[in-house]
Amino acid sequence: MLEFLTQIATLQWLLIIISSVIFFMLAPHAKDVASFFKAQHRGKQPSMVLLTGSLIISWIFAKSITNAANLGLEFGLVGGVAYAGYYLSFAVAGVIIYQLRTQGGYTSIHHFLTDKYGRRAVGLFSILISFRLFNEVWSNTMVIGTYFGEIGSVAYYAAIVVFTLMTLAYTLKGGLSSSIFTDLIQMVLFSVLLIIILAVIFAEPEVNAGTMISSGTWSMELGLNLFFAAILQSFSYPFHDPVLTDRGFITSPKVTRKSFLWAAVLGGICIVLFSLVGVYAQQAGLEGQAAVAVAKKLGVVLLLIINFIMITSAASTLDSTFSSFSKLLTLDLRWGKTVTFGRLMMVFIAVLGTIPVFLNAEILSATTISGTMVIGLTPVFILWKMKAPQISYFLSVCCGLIFGTLLIFEYFPQNLLLTTGKYASLLWINVYGILTSFLLYLIPAWIKKS
Repeated sequence: MLEFLTQIATLQWLLIIISSVIFFMLAPHAKDVASFFKAQHRGKQPSMVLLTGSLIISWIFAKSITNAANLGLEFGLVGGVAYAGYYLSFAVAGVIIYQLRTQGGYTSIHHFLTDKYGRRAVGLFSILISFRLFNEVWSNTMVIGTYFGEIGSVAYYAAIVVFTLMTLAYTLKGGLSSSIFTDLIQMVLFSVLLIIILAVIFAEPEVNAGTMISSGTWSMELGLNLFFAAILQSFSYPFHDPVLTDRGFITSPKVTRKSFLWAAVLGGICIVLFSLVGVYAQQAGLEGQAAVAVAKKLGVVLLLIINFIMITSAASTLDSTFSSFSKLLTLDLRWGKTVTFGRLMMVFIAVLGTIPVFLNAEILSATTISGTMVIGLTPVFILWKMKAPQISYFLSVCCGLIFGTLLIFEYFPQNLLLTTGKYASLLWINVYGILTSFLLYLIPAWIKKS
C-alpha cells in the first residue's frame, strides 16, 4: 500500500513539473509594455475565441471547482446552480465595460474612477482589488496542496511552494501574453478532462442520471440563499477583479462584449457540470472534499485526471493574478512603468499571497466575504452615467466594507434575516447592504441637485 501511494505521489509531482515546463516553453517572451501588460502579440489583439476561453478558465479555478463539487455534495444540483450564479458577473461586466468604452471613452476602470471621483477614490479601489488578488493566490494553491498530502503536512506545503514557483516562472516570461496564451491550452485540457470525469461517473452501474439531475431541494434553506446572494454580488463582484476587467480593455468593444456574454453562459454550464462530481459523492455516501473523495473511490486514473484538472485550472488563475497585480502597480497606479518593475511585482505578490497558506484560511470565504466587502461598488458602476459627487462614491464603498465586516464577525441582528439555513446571513447582509449603498450614493447627488 505504501509503495502504491508513493507511486501516485510521484505521478502527481510529474504532472506539475511537466505541465509547467511545457507552459514555460510555449509561452511567448514579452519584451515590451504592450505585450507584457496588454497581451498584444506582433501588434495583434486576442481573438474572440481566445478571449472567451481566457475569461472562462481564469474564473474556473481550483477554488471554484472545489467549491462547486462541495456544494453539490452538500445541496445536490441546487448547490452547483447556486455557485454558478456568480457567472452572471461576466454578463454584467461585459455590458458595463462596453458602455464605459463606447459612451464614456474610458480605457480602463482606473481611468473611469480617476476621471469621475479623483485619485483618492482610485487609491481606495486599488486597496480593494489588491485584497482580491492576494486572496486568489492562497485560496487556489491551498486546493493543490490537498491533493499531495494532509493539510499541514510537509508534502502539502511542498506542493504549494513548488506549484507557485513554477507558475510564476512562465508568467514572468510573458506577462499577460503568457497568461492568455496558456489559458487556451488550459481551457481545452479542462474541457476534455471534465468530459472524461463525467463519462466515468455516469458509467458507474449505480448512477441514475435522472436522480442526479433532480437532486437537491429548491428551497432557500438548501441552496437558494447562496444563489440569490451570488446574483446580487454579481453587480459589483466583477469590478473588483482585475483578472476579469483587465481583459475587458484589450480587444475591440464589440469583441469584448460578445466574449463576456459567451463566458457567462459557458462558464456557468461548466460549474454546474463539475458540481455533478459532488452530487455523485452525495449519492454514494462519501464525505470530506467531494472531488478528492470521488477520485479515491473511482481509482488511480480518475485521481490523476482530477488532480491534473485542478493543476491546470489553478495555474490559469494564478498566472492571471500575477499579471493583473503587476499591471495594477505598474500601469494603473504608475509606480514603475517598466516590464522589469512589473516582473518584480509578480514575485512580490507570489510571496505575500502564500503566507495565508500557513494560517489555515478557509477557501470559500475568499469568495463570499470579499464579494460582500465590495457591494458598495454596485451603484458606482450600475449608475455610472449619473452625475454624483465624490462623497457618494466614498459613502457607498465604505458602506459595503462595513456590511462585509458585519458578515465576518457575525454581528448582524438575526431577527432581520427573513430566511433560515446556511448562507441566510450572507444573503440578507447583501440585501440590506446594497440597499443602503444605493441610498448613500444617491442622497448626496439629490442634495447637490436641489
